[in-house]
Amino acid sequence: MNRKSILIFGAVLLAVVISLWMILRPTKWTEDEIVALRNLWIGSLPALPSDPSNVYADDLEAALLGQKLFFDTRFSSNNEVSCASCHKPEIMFTDGLPLSMGVGTTDRKSMTIIGTAYSPWQFWDGRKDSQWAQALVPLESVVEHGGTRMQYAHLISNHYREEYEAIFGPLPDFSDPARFPASAGPVDDPGALVVWEGMTTSDRDLVTQVYVNMGKSIAAYERLILPAPSRFDRYVEALLNNDEQTMKTELTPDEVAGLKLFIGRADCIQCHNGPLFTNNDFHNTGVPTRAGLPLDDGRASGVIKVLNDEFNCLSQWSDANEQDCTELRFVVSEGEQLEAAFKPSTLRNIAATAPYMHAGQFASLEEVLRHYNHPPVSPIGHNELEPLGLTNREMAQIIAFLHTLSG
Repeated sequence: MNRKSILIFGAVLLAVVISLWMILRPTKWTEDEIVALRNLWIGSLPALPSDPSNVYADDLEAALLGQKLFFDTRFSSNNEVSCASCHKPEIMFTDGLPLSMGVGTTDRKSMTIIGTAYSPWQFWDGRKDSQWAQALVPLESVVEHGGTRMQYAHLISNHYREEYEAIFGPLPDFSDPARFPASAGPVDDPGALVVWEGMTTSDRDLVTQVYVNMGKSIAAYERLILPAPSRFDRYVEALLNNDEQTMKTELTPDEVAGLKLFIGRADCIQCHNGPLFTNNDFHNTGVPTRAGLPLDDGRASGVIKVLNDEFNCLSQWSDANEQDCTELRFVVSEGEQLEAAFKPSTLRNIAATAPYMHAGQFASLEEVLRHYNHPPVSPIGHNELEPLGLTNREMAQIIAFLHTLSG
């Protein structure tokens, strides 16, 4: 072997040794970093918060009824749409579409419902303040389920009477078509609206009570849909237990590097913190308006809607006392910070829930990272983001880390 060959062989061998050392050496975490990791760990997820607005929230029979309603396509105008149409269990209770589709096309992407029992606000703009109030919106939306509460009350009476009455007590007698027509409700369908307005207030209340109880049943089911541990969580648990061997097998060096960036220089935990990787607040991150859609002012309109909502925590249909509705009573209802502000989605299972953002503006995590690395001017309001200055390799490492959140 000549001298040149020996030098080349030596250089290759040195590179292999250095690579192995980089892989096998234990990663050092500072005390502050360990605190941040513990905060993100699923083991830090507290017990489910109570929902004073829904006395059936933790009723197993209500949850079983809610599960059936969740998957029943009869609760739609064309007998083809259910809650599971936009919240498919096989893709983490999302639908994989940029804009969700029911009997028509919506102007928002469906959010996962995994872990939403922990959030005081529902939807991208927080226009609902409980899971049960949220569950009712698609049912009467003309582009989602497209039905009416009167139609649904008849379905409950005809197909779920025994289960419903075991939980909520006797159903009203809806058999008189003069009082209780086939379809009626406060919806955007002019015909159904006119019929609804022609009913007496007391009859409308009977129908609405059944409708509300449907929502509370679906919410009882959705409260049970919680995130599972991921590779990230097993890594953190091993770190807390000083189990270096498990740490090495759970995350690769690039994934660890991405995690360090995530909690450090990339400042992702500004919005994506806590065991659900979301602070459930609202942020303007300069996401562009989707082509073909009008400007979306997000929380600015959402907060007005929730304050005036028929089914909010302070409404007659809520089971809560006024003092239970702290979030609603003291909500921030005005200010530039609300313009085009949207709730950060959970990052758990994020690799399986493309596309991303409130109208599916970004098809991949690579597009998301590029947006955050070079934030544009917001279509309206003020973009909170600052340029990150990440290299392509660093962005790839963050994406590698995000894949470890699937569980």
